[in-house]
Amino acid sequence: MKCVICKTGVLHSGRTTVTLEGKGVTIIIKNVPADICDNCGEYYLSEEITDRILTLAEESRHKGTEIEILRWAA
Repeated sequence: MKCVICKTGVLHSGRTTVTLEGKGVTIIIKNVPADICDNCGEYYLSEEITDRILTLAEESRHKGTEIEILRWAA
């Protein structure tokens, strides 16, 4: 599949780091499975992965976390 950002790169399965910021909280999640463009590095997450990331973010916000760094657990 071609990258929708750069229009020339091809997507390959890999792992990436996702950073979310909002509502006074910064969450960094390392080693997240994604499809990554071999040209520009843009990454694409599946709906399932996105849902899990948003759940992790909401849990961190409810704990009162200001900054949290997590490693993806498969």
